[in-house]
Amino acid sequence: MSTNWAGTFTFSAARTAHPTSVEELQDVVRNAGSARVVGAGHSFSTIADTDGTLISLDRMPEVFEVRGATVRVGAGTRLARLAERLHAVGLALPAMPSLPHITIVGACATATHGSGNDVGSLASLVRSLDLVAADGSVTTLTRGDAGFDGAVVAFGTLGVVVTLELDVVPTFEVEQRVYRDMPFDALVEHVDAVFASAYSVSAFTTWRGVAQVFAKHRTTDTRHDLAWTGATPATEPVHPVPGQPASHCTAQLGVPGPWHERLPHFRADFTPSVGRELQSEYFVAREHAADALRALNDLSAQIAPVLLTSEVRTIAADAQWLSPVHDRPSAAFHFTWQPDEAAVRAVLREVEAALSPWRPRPHWGKLFELADPGGRYANWARFAELRDRLDPDRTFRNPLVDDWFTG
Repeated sequence: MSTNWAGTFTFSAARTAHPTSVEELQDVVRNAGSARVVGAGHSFSTIADTDGTLISLDRMPEVFEVRGATVRVGAGTRLARLAERLHAVGLALPAMPSLPHITIVGACATATHGSGNDVGSLASLVRSLDLVAADGSVTTLTRGDAGFDGAVVAFGTLGVVVTLELDVVPTFEVEQRVYRDMPFDALVEHVDAVFASAYSVSAFTTWRGVAQVFAKHRTTDTRHDLAWTGATPATEPVHPVPGQPASHCTAQLGVPGPWHERLPHFRADFTPSVGRELQSEYFVAREHAADALRALNDLSAQIAPVLLTSEVRTIAADAQWLSPVHDRPSAAFHFTWQPDEAAVRAVLREVEAALSPWRPRPHWGKLFELADPGGRYANWARFAELRDRLDPDRTFRNPLVDDWFTG
């Protein structure tokens, strides 16, 4: 892999390793000097970059072991593959992100999430993990162990995660409906009701006075119609990004289907979203969602010229020390930008200033300008101690991550 998924960033690694066994991976790590791990490359900064060895898990043996209410899976497994195998044995993940193309370890390491008031991040599902440390030893950390809550969302700084054990639930079906042109004022005024109306809800907006709301209901739940907000139920499929083909999206119009073919916005067999783009995301406590929407809307003239679309979601709190939803149910404001990094970063500074009253936390794999990300986490110092203990020789660090701890 020479570039990230969107083709907007080129890795600077001197070498790339594709180990085919844990033993081979151990040798790679022992001899690396410096290393980082890359999954699907769905990051938009230098978080996964290294001038040493870039490690990909794409050739590791497949692991899939159901253990009652959990499944043990290879860390490099793509979510789409994991979902298919789970569904085939009558199981499901309660959460899925917008796109199923990413790896499970990348999703967990950055607390990637779907949407739903009662739905947590992918990291919240992790029960245990097996980690290859810088000296090549394998460490297993289990929920309840000292340091476990710091080890899941660690953006690759503790070692190479090779397997994860995840909580699962019985499989379920979902129907997806889209409501077009919801007046922005209605979304703000009724934000709690809108996001409580379905198992998973996403509101897309270009900050021009309306939103398109994607409501995903479990078929066993009562369906709540959102037409009362002034929105119009869609009569044909809709892509979240204006002008993009809806054929790339998961089935809509209330057609029921398996959880993994409805909770993501994008089908696994198509390039998701636009392709060449930049992304950012900020999380605030859910009780501030309406105020944050108003503050961002006041920046519409600055945001719109470099924006493709924005998505607003809700996520349940989790216990992971560096998760953006740690200890607070949250609203997330996601931005899909045009691939003009200088222009985007200028707007990000204004976005961050507008959200500053509510102490926004950034998504670790996306672009942000915040100079003090650690100051937003009560356990930042505890995580630094854990990192220094598990990686004393700084094998898995890079300049971006070091800046977060020294900035």
